[in-house]
Amino acid sequence: MAEAHQAVGFRPSLTSDAGEVELSAPMLQEIYLSGLRSWKRHLSRFWNDFLTGVFPASPLSWLFLFSAIQLAWFLQLDPSLGLMEKIKELLPDWGGQHHRLRGVLAAALFASCLWGALIFTLHVALRLLLSYHGWLLQPHGAMSSRTKTWLALVRIFSGRHPMLFSYQRSLPRQPVPSVQDTVRKYLESVRPVLSDEDFDWTAALAREFLRLQASLLQWYLQLKSWWASNYVSDWWEEFVYLRSRNSLMVNSNYYMMDFLYVTPTPVQAARAGNAVHALLLYRHRLNRQEILPTLLMGMRPLCSAQYEKIFNTTRIPGVHKGHHRARYSYNISPLDHIRHLRDSRHVAVFHRGRFFRVGTHSQSGLLSPRALEQQFQRILDDPSPACPHEEHLAALTAAPRDMWAQVRRSLKTQAQEALEAVEGAAFFVSLDSEPAGLTREDPAASLDAYAHALLAGRGHDRWFDKSFSLIVFSNGKLGLSVEHSWADCPISGHMWEFTLATECFQLGYSADGHCKGHPDPSLPQPQRLHWDLPDKIHLSISLALRGAKTLSGNIDCHVFPFSHFGKSFIKRCHLSSDSFIQMALQLAYFRDRGQFCLTYESTMTRLFLEGRTETVRSCTREACNFVRAMEDKEKTDPQCLALFRLAVDKHQALLKAAMSGQGVDRHLFALYIVSQFLHLQSPFLDQVHSEQWQLATSQIPVQQIHLFDVHSYPDYVSSGGGFGPADDHGYGVSYIFMGDDVITFHISSKKSSTRTDSHRLGQHIEDALLDVAALLQEGQRLKRRGLAEEGSEHSRDSLPCHTRASRAPTTATNF
Repeated sequence: MAEAHQAVGFRPSLTSDAGEVELSAPMLQEIYLSGLRSWKRHLSRFWNDFLTGVFPASPLSWLFLFSAIQLAWFLQLDPSLGLMEKIKELLPDWGGQHHRLRGVLAAALFASCLWGALIFTLHVALRLLLSYHGWLLQPHGAMSSRTKTWLALVRIFSGRHPMLFSYQRSLPRQPVPSVQDTVRKYLESVRPVLSDEDFDWTAALAREFLRLQASLLQWYLQLKSWWASNYVSDWWEEFVYLRSRNSLMVNSNYYMMDFLYVTPTPVQAARAGNAVHALLLYRHRLNRQEILPTLLMGMRPLCSAQYEKIFNTTRIPGVHKGHHRARYSYNISPLDHIRHLRDSRHVAVFHRGRFFRVGTHSQSGLLSPRALEQQFQRILDDPSPACPHEEHLAALTAAPRDMWAQVRRSLKTQAQEALEAVEGAAFFVSLDSEPAGLTREDPAASLDAYAHALLAGRGHDRWFDKSFSLIVFSNGKLGLSVEHSWADCPISGHMWEFTLATECFQLGYSADGHCKGHPDPSLPQPQRLHWDLPDKIHLSISLALRGAKTLSGNIDCHVFPFSHFGKSFIKRCHLSSDSFIQMALQLAYFRDRGQFCLTYESTMTRLFLEGRTETVRSCTREACNFVRAMEDKEKTDPQCLALFRLAVDKHQALLKAAMSGQGVDRHLFALYIVSQFLHLQSPFLDQVHSEQWQLATSQIPVQQIHLFDVHSYPDYVSSGGGFGPADDHGYGVSYIFMGDDVITFHISSKKSSTRTDSHRLGQHIEDALLDVAALLQEGQRLKRRGLAEEGSEHSRDSLPCHTRASRAPTTATNF
């Protein structure tokens, strides 16, 4: 979601102080370290890897195989063809009375070897099957016999009852695309937004790059792809996120909203108790790998690696260090690191400028929701004031990373216990003193304020370093603020869907709005954290607070639910709902700015091991042709509709290519990183990574439909989330399909820009959606009357496209 801003802002500083060096040595060392990091992650999960590593077989299958071999041996049959006798000869001779024991051990060793070989064969077969992406590239609703055969084989080799990480060993590695194809696709993507002169100049740089540098950089990427788990993901995490020195607030974090139209209880402590309990239930299931892996089409598994760091995780700011390796000397920008603990049995709570440590477990296990409510109510009732500067301490986590890193060193010395309680918590909880959410009196302004409170708050009431912060407002409304480096939105979204469904439908509330159950008066009071803040950091806190307030005050958030139609209408038109929205966004942006721009749409690459995201460049030549036609008074509906279909097909092709590892931006990014390690100057790659994304977009997926009954309880669905703009003069737009008939949009921009206005773009989006819907409706009418080809004789056949908004249907029932 918010990654577009980080992708623009990253600037790896890898400069050599040596005179003449062998350029390949540091690159080879980096590839070696990438592989080493991958293997360390695998070894740290050894036990779970064993349990899931034998999947799709099971440990019981070994017992069955061993029993079958013993039975055959008893019947004087030798299924090993003499191998067990060879094994017996290699075993030590313990005397005649142990002859039978040697036979059993030989059978066990043979069974183990045969079992391991079968498992290895299953893994290889499944990995080869999962490397097939033909199903993804086929037209919607069509399935070839080859794909049907593939599905049947995947079903056979996938086994039953998979755990969360069961498929990790069988996932293919992300392929390195052809550098010629990547450059060709890149030039095609920038053609609509460049003048002829600028495009010719860019094309000349691309030809020079292909001639001089591409083959060498590509060779190193191929080498890394063979050695490391993923050729790009670890560099993406490091250079785009962890080396960024900008503030996390607005620039990197994103937010998730509560139910839009309902609040299960107005009691703040009760909502916090149920939500925290639900989150810890999710963690318990995560630790036991009881969360089912995500499967596309119910068959194709996605990588689950990002789930590991949801809880007990903090991003620690790095301090600048000079690195000297042998005769190489590098000035490397400071690197944050992600600190993940195996377990944590408390949460850190912030309320009215004070920090508390709240235990989440007793000797008998996880505290009940009612007991947690009791603890949170004790904090709310605590009249003690905040200590000097304690109230604004968390503003340091919103400061530029270098500043926070320096201050944290002093803080760790003076207030180590308090700092450890916050950074070592399962997650951070903020009990806000103000209400939030949709209000009847001013629904538009209240939603905008709700989004702003989640994205930035007051600048000092969120610990932005934590993997996520749970925000509970005074009227019981919930929200989530998520740090981006550890995982992408679908992971936190999956957790959030479970939390909302569990705390509302499974845990529930009593008639008076409290958590069900009884308080536990024997629980100790929440522990107040005390910060011994040295005088030298008081100024730093004030500076951080001033910067956070400036950044927070400059963000313009706008949220609006579009209820004229939704996903069901788009599906009835036999269109991709995402492509439909992306084309409407292109039309809306053109009406807002009078020009086209590079558009960033995030999609996932989790079809591959440790895959994260790829960029879909949605502003295509086909999309621009469609938009121009919609704004051309001479164009008729059939002409506009034909161009719309072409634009949607092109977007679908780009989306599928990105998901299957054939995107543009991650490959160019990795090539750029290699060029920096090798100290090779590439004007083409410099040009690519100086681009600005003035329209950054993302769809929030709804992944667990079964948790919500959208027909009986249509209001009990998440309203998605949002992120900050990627450019100072750009927009950040996210959207979520709420049920079948509502689409909620989250728009952000900078107030300091005279070119952007989130509310103005929101109106353009609404008009564009209605215009495109009217165009499709008219196309359906013409098709039914058999006039789609000759059309212009009828009343609306020559209606100018740009006037459709006033004639578009206004309710979902029209569709």
